[in-house]
Amino acid sequence: MPDLPTPSQFASRLAAIAKGQFDQFGPFKETQEPLLSQLRLYWAAVPMKFPGFDTAWSGAFICYCVRAAGATSTEFKFAGKHSVFVHHAISHPNLPGAFRGLPVALASVRVGDILQVNRNGNQFDFEFARANSDYLSHSSIVVARGSDANGKFISVVGGNESDSIRQTRLALKDDGTIKQPPKDPFIALLRNQK
Repeated sequence: MPDLPTPSQFASRLAAIAKGQFDQFGPFKETQEPLLSQLRLYWAAVPMKFPGFDTAWSGAFICYCVRAAGATSTEFKFAGKHSVFVHHAISHPNLPGAFRGLPVALASVRVGDILQVNRNGNQFDFEFARANSDYLSHSSIVVARGSDANGKFISVVGGNESDSIRQTRLALKDDGTIKQPPKDPFIALLRNQK
């Protein structure tokens, strides 16, 4: 795995906030306190009023963490749908954004990055994300990176996974890029550049 620069203060803060949300609220389901009250804060970061449980809150979770880490609305397109902020990061590479959208096969994954993945068996790719801003997807924040007996990996934290906040281990290739699963492949990497 190639040597990577030390994560910036913003990237480290973002990872710590996401991991903290998992540590504090991961044991609870969305209908249970204290996570139920926390959902309102996630939506306020979009900003939107809590729309109820029929609307996925995973994008609002990302927005909350990114805003709490210190990104402004000129640096990140706060939106309830992952496809909106991913499309913006891809479409505006020369703006002073907190993230830059990249194809997952071309960049090593770093702490503080955001990984976007397909849902429901879709096969959207980076070019689709560049051209569209309204489609189903999911994303998670990279909170750790390492290597063990099973190989190179990252840990990601995402919201609205099994109606809660979950931390997941994902395998990396030797070059530090994400291994693509056959179902629900990754769409884009939002490289933390703040």
